[in-house]
Amino acid sequence: MKNLVIIVAILFIALPVFASEIIDTDNDGLSDEQEINIYKTDPQKADTDSDGYNDGEEVKNNYSPLNPKKVKIKDNDYDNDGLSDEMEIKFKTDLTNPDTDGDGYKDGAEIAKGYNPLDSKLKAKLIKKIEINLKQQKLSYFLSDVKLGEFLVSSGKNNSTPKGNFKTSNKSIKAWSSYGLWMPYWIGIENQKFGIHELPVWPNGYREGQNHLGTPVSHGCIRLGIGSAKIIYDWVEKGTPVIIN
Repeated sequence: MKNLVIIVAILFIALPVFASEIIDTDNDGLSDEQEINIYKTDPQKADTDSDGYNDGEEVKNNYSPLNPKKVKIKDNDYDNDGLSDEMEIKFKTDLTNPDTDGDGYKDGAEIAKGYNPLDSKLKAKLIKKIEINLKQQKLSYFLSDVKLGEFLVSSGKNNSTPKGNFKTSNKSIKAWSSYGLWMPYWIGIENQKFGIHELPVWPNGYREGQNHLGTPVSHGCIRLGIGSAKIIYDWVEKGTPVIIN
């Protein structure tokens, strides 16, 4: 009898909490909690942006429920802070407030510099990380646990790119290879003889490997395409972890 009383008491405590999590006042497919805390939509209005589609339907199909135009969440920047709504959701910032932590810097500017947009302390930096999947021939880069993007690469042929956990050491706009090639946007790997760089260029100006991305052809280095190499070069810092698997 005593155990039954305890079980009933637990249920009475738990039920209101559970119920509050699934309340959907406007029946749009998003809970009130999601509307208020994540998407910043109106929990009293099924179609916040009045475009003819319910908020839940738009979110399900990756469209912005705050923009009456047909714009994907990843392309929408509701508060014009330089950070897309999709990234705001991933970083748990307020997509209707350009400066979530109120430190005087926009969320997008903080993320671009690697700072935490949820911490008003200017020196609160987030951890950068690069992951390279040799099987998929892809490089992904992360800030904290949020993937910022991924690019196709070309790694070493005959399994010449070592697997493991490494760190970046140095950078050079244009490094020279002992194989007689220039390696633009060179990022060295600590205590290793390979690195990350843009598609190499012969002294005569010929660019090697433009059709090789996605296929292992190098002597061990990780090659990135034109444009993507500069993005990673500008973003990476000395000591950035590089995980190759």
